[in-house]
Amino acid sequence: MTHTPEIRHQRLHKQHLLASSSKDPVAVLKSLVAIQAQDYYGAKWALGQRTVDCSDDAVEQAFADGRILRLHLLRPTWHFVTPEDVRWLLELTAPQVNHVSSYYYRKSELDHAVFKKTNSVLAKTLEGGKQLTRGELRLAIKRAGVEPGDSVRLGHIMFRAELDAVVCSGARKGNQFTYALLDERAPNGRTLQPDEALAELTERYFKTRGPATIQDYAWWSGLTTSQAKRGVEIVGTQLKKEVIDEEMYWTSRTKKKMAGDINRRAHLLPPYDEYFISYKDRGAAIHPNFTQKTIAARLVFDAPLTLDGQVVGGWKRIFGKDAVTIQLKPFTKLTKADRDAVMVTARKYASFLGKDDRVEWLV
Repeated sequence: MTHTPEIRHQRLHKQHLLASSSKDPVAVLKSLVAIQAQDYYGAKWALGQRTVDCSDDAVEQAFADGRILRLHLLRPTWHFVTPEDVRWLLELTAPQVNHVSSYYYRKSELDHAVFKKTNSVLAKTLEGGKQLTRGELRLAIKRAGVEPGDSVRLGHIMFRAELDAVVCSGARKGNQFTYALLDERAPNGRTLQPDEALAELTERYFKTRGPATIQDYAWWSGLTTSQAKRGVEIVGTQLKKEVIDEEMYWTSRTKKKMAGDINRRAHLLPPYDEYFISYKDRGAAIHPNFTQKTIAARLVFDAPLTLDGQVVGGWKRIFGKDAVTIQLKPFTKLTKADRDAVMVTARKYASFLGKDDRVEWLV
């Protein structure tokens, strides 16, 4: 491995984007530790296209059953995580997330005393397997004598309850999300000692995202650079390092047979997909005609369309009753073979949703 194409190839392979063998989206999630789920529908597709013969309904059912949880951890944003991994991840990452969020707590006039009371109210209200919407929990908090305030203040109250391992996602009620008690959704979640948790996260990150730098790892995990370096030190011989373009990269020593040629392999990646969000420097995934800055500007309202692991355009989904309209917006000229490859993944996405596909090329 001495050049950027090989970096892309390894990352695509390790993130199950070339040749997944799993039919279980929960197993894929377990492999990846956690995936960003700010865009819920996109996060389901992120698991779907990494899984063999998977459907949106299958991922939704796993979420409803609590085999996939959604809450804030790592960086201060939503993630999918398994019940087995949620506790040790929260114990490791919540202190840093709370630290970077402290200004916003103060701005909303929230402190330890308020959080202690709201956490207690939430625990009592949800006890016994109840799964309630944010609006229903707002009323419970207000009845207990705490002003939930606007959506921002209430959001911080629920955010802190997640980080304090009080609540997590419940099943959806229609299109509304609910909250449930973490103790009831993940009663057997693992707990680890601090260094054990740091070693676990470090090894699994580089195993599924490498080659990557320590700066990439710190960005993805939300840990400090010092913690990231400490994790690499603890894992030690489980990782190997290599200098590429004057930059130090780390990856797992585990060798697995990789899928073959990635030429003309297209992906309709969702917003915040791990193929991009796992790295502070996303240059390896940028087409040589563009820069990371220009691509970001073009993708404000679109998700990435990639070919051979490089962004070559954007795409947008429009849900209909029986069909999904997929609008494709290439940023560079595509050959007929390239467009055929894109059509393959477009049809795969429609099949995942259980809908007919209607593809529109926007030029």
